[in-house]
Amino acid sequence: MGSGDLLSLSLLCWCCSVRVVTAIQRADIFPYGNLSGDLTLAEGDDETSKVLSLPKPFYFYDSHFSQLYVATNGIISAQDLPMEKQYVDDGLPTDFPVVAPFLADIDTSRGRGQIYYRLTETPSVLNRVEVHRGFPDARFTPTHAVVATWENVGAYEEETRSAGPTNKVNTFQAVIAYDEIDSYALFLYPEDGLNFFGTRPKESYNVEIELPARVGFSRGEITYLIFSRTEGPHYSVTTNEQSVKNLYQVGNTGVPGVWLFHIGNRYSFDNIVPASFEEYSDNTFDAENQEEEDDYPLTGGDPEFQPAPTGDDIQESLEPGSHDLPSSHTVDSDSVKYSIEDVPLTSEPRYVSEPEGRQYSPPNPPETVISPEGGAEQPQGQQPQKIHSFVSSNNVFIFLSFFLSFFLSFFLSFCHCSRFQQQCSQNALCTDYPTGFCCHCQPGFYGNGRQCLPEGAPQRVSGKVNGVVTVGLTPVELNNIDLHAYIVVGDGRAYTAISEVPEPVGWALMPVSPIGELFGWLFALELPNSQGGFKITGAEFTRHAEVVFHPGNQHLSITQTARGLDDHNHLTVDTVVNGNVPFLPPGATVTMEPFKEIYQFYPSVATSTSVREYSVVSAERGSESLSFQLKQNITYRDCRHDNRAGPETLQITMERVFVMYVKEERILRYAITNKIGPSAGPELVNPCYSGNHDCDTTAQCVPLDGQDYQCQCATGYRGDGRNCYDVDECAEGLASCGAHAQCVNLPGSHRCQCQSGYEIGYDGRTCVDVDECSSSPCHVSARCINGLGSFQCQCQPGFYGDGFYCVPEGDRPKTQCEQHRDSLQSGSEPQGQPSLGAFIPQCDSEGQYRPLQCHGSTGHCWCVDSRGQERAGTRTPPGTPPVDCDKPERPKTHCEHHRDSVPTTSPEGYPILGAYVPQCDADGQYRPLQCHASTRHCWCVDSSGQERAGTRTPAGVPPKDCDKPERPKTHCEHHRDSVPTTSPEGYPILGAYVPQCDAEGQYRPLQCHASTRHCWCVDSSGQERAGTRTPAGVPPKDCDKPERPKTHCEQHRDSVQTTSPEGYPIVGVYVPQCDADGQYTSQQCHGSTGHCWCVDSRGQERAGTRTPPGTPSKDCDKPGERPKTLCEHHRDSVPTTSPEGYPILGAYIPQCDVDGQYRPLQCHASTRHCWCVDSSGQERAGTRTPAGVPPKDCDKPVSVAPTQRPESVCERWRASLMEHYNGNPEPHHYLPQCEPDGQFSPVQCYGETNYCWCVDQDGREVPGTRSHDVVKPACLPTAAPPTVHPVPRPDVTPPPSDITLLYAQGQKIGALPLNGTRLDPSRAKTLLALHGSIVVGVAYDCKENQVYWTDLSARTISRASMEPGAEPEILINTDLTSPEGLAVDVSRRLMFWVDSAPDKIERSNLDGSGRRTLFDTDLVNPRAIIVVSSTGTLYWTDWNREAPKIESSTVDGQNRRVVVSDGIGLPNALTYDSSTGQVCWADAGTKRLECVFPDNTSRRVIHPNLNYPFSMVYYRNHFYYTDWRRDGVIAVSKDSSQFTDEYLPDQRSHLYGIAIATTHCLSGEIL
Repeated sequence: MGSGDLLSLSLLCWCCSVRVVTAIQRADIFPYGNLSGDLTLAEGDDETSKVLSLPKPFYFYDSHFSQLYVATNGIISAQDLPMEKQYVDDGLPTDFPVVAPFLADIDTSRGRGQIYYRLTETPSVLNRVEVHRGFPDARFTPTHAVVATWENVGAYEEETRSAGPTNKVNTFQAVIAYDEIDSYALFLYPEDGLNFFGTRPKESYNVEIELPARVGFSRGEITYLIFSRTEGPHYSVTTNEQSVKNLYQVGNTGVPGVWLFHIGNRYSFDNIVPASFEEYSDNTFDAENQEEEDDYPLTGGDPEFQPAPTGDDIQESLEPGSHDLPSSHTVDSDSVKYSIEDVPLTSEPRYVSEPEGRQYSPPNPPETVISPEGGAEQPQGQQPQKIHSFVSSNNVFIFLSFFLSFFLSFFLSFCHCSRFQQQCSQNALCTDYPTGFCCHCQPGFYGNGRQCLPEGAPQRVSGKVNGVVTVGLTPVELNNIDLHAYIVVGDGRAYTAISEVPEPVGWALMPVSPIGELFGWLFALELPNSQGGFKITGAEFTRHAEVVFHPGNQHLSITQTARGLDDHNHLTVDTVVNGNVPFLPPGATVTMEPFKEIYQFYPSVATSTSVREYSVVSAERGSESLSFQLKQNITYRDCRHDNRAGPETLQITMERVFVMYVKEERILRYAITNKIGPSAGPELVNPCYSGNHDCDTTAQCVPLDGQDYQCQCATGYRGDGRNCYDVDECAEGLASCGAHAQCVNLPGSHRCQCQSGYEIGYDGRTCVDVDECSSSPCHVSARCINGLGSFQCQCQPGFYGDGFYCVPEGDRPKTQCEQHRDSLQSGSEPQGQPSLGAFIPQCDSEGQYRPLQCHGSTGHCWCVDSRGQERAGTRTPPGTPPVDCDKPERPKTHCEHHRDSVPTTSPEGYPILGAYVPQCDADGQYRPLQCHASTRHCWCVDSSGQERAGTRTPAGVPPKDCDKPERPKTHCEHHRDSVPTTSPEGYPILGAYVPQCDAEGQYRPLQCHASTRHCWCVDSSGQERAGTRTPAGVPPKDCDKPERPKTHCEQHRDSVQTTSPEGYPIVGVYVPQCDADGQYTSQQCHGSTGHCWCVDSRGQERAGTRTPPGTPSKDCDKPGERPKTLCEHHRDSVPTTSPEGYPILGAYIPQCDVDGQYRPLQCHASTRHCWCVDSSGQERAGTRTPAGVPPKDCDKPVSVAPTQRPESVCERWRASLMEHYNGNPEPHHYLPQCEPDGQFSPVQCYGETNYCWCVDQDGREVPGTRSHDVVKPACLPTAAPPTVHPVPRPDVTPPPSDITLLYAQGQKIGALPLNGTRLDPSRAKTLLALHGSIVVGVAYDCKENQVYWTDLSARTISRASMEPGAEPEILINTDLTSPEGLAVDVSRRLMFWVDSAPDKIERSNLDGSGRRTLFDTDLVNPRAIIVVSSTGTLYWTDWNREAPKIESSTVDGQNRRVVVSDGIGLPNALTYDSSTGQVCWADAGTKRLECVFPDNTSRRVIHPNLNYPFSMVYYRNHFYYTDWRRDGVIAVSKDSSQFTDEYLPDQRSHLYGIAIATTHCLSGEIL
């Protein structure tokens, strides 16, 4: 190590050990005043506070006291005080117990100051009473503190004195802190706090004398032998005026003005003990392992976490009786001030090492006691004090003072970000403060600065679990088993799975949810004024928890150590569990109650204590109620140089706690929903705080006013907030990786991965060379030469080989260069002579290629690597000095790769003219201005060499200023610039369509093809607007005229590619023909083949209507076409072509015979599987055969059980939803998953996602089992025992309210009361449980108080009276296929329903009689139906995807007409606004809620952005609809057009129909 290194290391040592300290400021003492909860002492000359009762006694000396009094005259007493004249002018000791920070005759009359006091248990106060550095062996954690503050108080002055008041006032503070055993006192004197140092006696008889204030402690008189008293022990800090002056100039803590004393102990105590500080002598510093530590002196070391060197740094030795302080040895005013917030009040400064044995004593020694022998002895109970001094020699003292003053500023600057930036996260900023530095996460990220994660993104945790757990009497070892957790930060759900858990431990650990609670605390849903644990701890911390089970008193310890983030930004946490747990029977279930827990925060520590209750249900023991107590602390590294006030207490609420052990998979699971917020505050109902929002799991929910919120994709993701996708920073050039690094994309982020031969640097982005030679990789007879990113081994002289293996020279074999050379020298001429003009390699004496190779004929020279390969960019022509080939080359940049890849010379070495060669600067980067040497065009490029839009200039035009910043490219500009307009040689390409953008970079509304001269209108995204294309010579359309939405026919027609990319027509494609309204013309013809055929309204060919060319076509308008059969409906609902008109492969299309019935044998065209079906198209069991196997004979009876299994509830439900999804469910849609026997699969999931949950045998969700994107929940394949989930009878439980919403949810009808117009979830209940049913439509008869519903599973319509215990009554159970929407006409006593399979609308009387069909034609997918009793009008929706519409008629089926048909997509929900007479609908396609008068006038949008509405009802200016995206009931205000309320049932599944039940019929009742 050189002298420079030694100096740097020495400076670092000084940097981390030297501090200069000044007295504390007023702002540094403990908070006080009314805002801090203080009481105020009455004004006066001799006032005493009311008794301050202590919740727990404190010990003063060895006696305990339960009350305290604060007095005007600068004292605190443990008993009521006598009149001041009995003590105020006397010294210590006193007759009563006294803590005296400044005993003097103080007067607060006439507003001269205030005296404040309080008893507190606030952690922020208790945290600051840190005694361990003054008393290293103390085990003290205060539980209570008394804070008394004398602010700007004056001395008593006689009114008769001729001189006016002196206006000198004092401010000081006393803090008494105690726990169950010990008591300590702090006296604080701010720098400007003492302006008078004594007071005149009241009876001084005009004699000018002043008694100095007394500071110290007195036990008071002690009673003995019942009637006798004696003077108790006392301790004095001051004896004269000078010692009082010294109070704010020195201290016994190392901080001037701060004094600490041990004042009592429960067991044994002789006298007051002042603090004693001994300096640390170990100041070694390891720069490589330097860590950012917390402020606690016990951890030491890091400048980020060390209090600053500030203020008066040197104190002389204060010998007993010496009261003068040096005045010339202070740091000048530019020195940084010491902040008491940085460290505990009792922490000491670190000076250079001082000789052992130096001692520090108070400014004046305690009074000595004269022994009977006449000698002086040490005061009773007095301990030797450490002297805080350097040396007694003035020369050394002056030298050190000069040395510190001269180098102090240098030391401080050396301890900041410039040195330790690498300790911060790559997504954090390093900020310098006077006392050190701190890391803060950048916007869009969160954490403690050392580790930062993208906000809003889900988080993963992985680790190992070890330990020995004793179950009962059996110890079981857990050896390195896996733990994985997944947390949805947006709503606080935390899932934890521990695999390979042995069975006895798996059951027993189910109640130990605290293992998984840690992850919920780290990433809990944050309420206002709170923060999750990760923002405090970061990714490096240790958690210690102790669980004590009751009533067995078993103890289990849990230690979880977070070891940082891995390469994928996943948190790594290792868990160790040891101890005993109660035995739980196999198969037991554990239910954990929701609970709230308070976390208290101290510097670098968070603690909590709680009691948890849980119940265990097992076959052996029945139901048991048990509990355990949890005590935990989490220690982490803190940074407080920014003086930010962290939280004192926070409350975590765990709303749902689910635990499960899966015996078959040996997996233990915990699922917990967590929120964190202030310990006391109002209940917040915004969906962001309740977790009931629909933001993507990779998005943040941002609360707005009321119920409004906004979804913002997490950092590193892009989208609308409800659907977010990962941004590939690497592909989009957003990464910040340096040279020699490769960008690797991660979810929400990226990392920089170094090329071979490099390793990541301190900043996480830059790669630095690895010195491979340090590991001696070469042969012992070779030398290693390190290079950038590589190394080279060369055999020593006298040896040959590849460097990894060297042997002495002799008859060594030829090298590659020599073989190459000799093979060419042998030549290809017949005489063996080399060919003229051939290149002959040149080898050195060791047979290696010479770095510089030259062609003997052409004169070109170039550099080569060790294999003889030419190094790019080194070739020079004849007459040009060759390149220095010994100069090490850096890796090629992108520009250089680009440049060198352009062929500029022919194989013969002659230059190629006309090619564009990129120009790179000296560092290999693209020059901002690029020019084509042949065409003379110039343009600006970005750092990746991409041309910047609008910067190209032709030859002869001055080029653009490429240093001028540009705005980001728009979509149009990206599109335009991506079109290749020039060949690689730089010549223009003719015939390509180039989009035209306006000055703002947006698409011009009118686009034209420069070659074909076709023009058309486009929307803002550049998509062609249907029907606007005009050929050459025809005036273009007016593109500013608004357009109606495209119909299905127009989309089909416009999606067919009719022109080539060059704009020429494509011959032979079929183009649908649409009429003026955009509908399919009834007859379609192929322009090329001449075939014609008839189509229906959706463009589907009508069977038997195709005619070849030359044959008369069918009359497509002729009536008589039979209605479609079920098979034809099924076949035609399968999407067989893409929107562009191309066939979709892989879909199963039913095969129908000429009569429209299912063919008995069905085959899948893609998989080649075949099977037999019955008349309804249902597969016959046991008939499926795979590809290559002869199919079954479907006309032959299949042997089945005596009664073939009917379709199950699961299968019917699945078929119904498949119908709703038009046979083509999207990846996020839910379809029930059924077992081969028709029962519900134990695990149910949304589509192709991992958003899954467990169900019982009836398909009911098992509460708490939902998981998302981590692992599917492990669900038991058998139903829960009846004692846990009893099956209720299908009888009615009446709603608890006069106004109630009734909603259908699969196998039940729920009741949701309204309180005014607000939803009242607290009173929600199940009205009717209908297991085995799929309830879809719901209606209510307000006259008879009855509820009606359609059952998709049973294919029935039923009703029930809403009286207690009423049972269902089936009204219709025949000829129903898929009954859905249902309406009741309360006036005419009729009901109406739609059947979406045969596509018809029927009606009957309310008892099911008088049934008749109203409509069975021109219906495709009827869904919702309502009846307006007051007008006798029927309305229904038909969500035919090709031609959706809303129709109406009379209740008798007359006057059928279309109400709305344009601008709608999937009109699922329908209702009637009785206040305005408008029909309103909610559309799952357009996402809008709209209303219109029945004559199709005054149409308006109520809400533009719904999720997935299904059914809706109107009541008192509010719309209430069921939503399939949220699986709940949503309320929308008609007046404000805002979401106002939401209800999500505990059991999450789709909600169907909704109705309103009232105790009296409403005006214009519709149902």
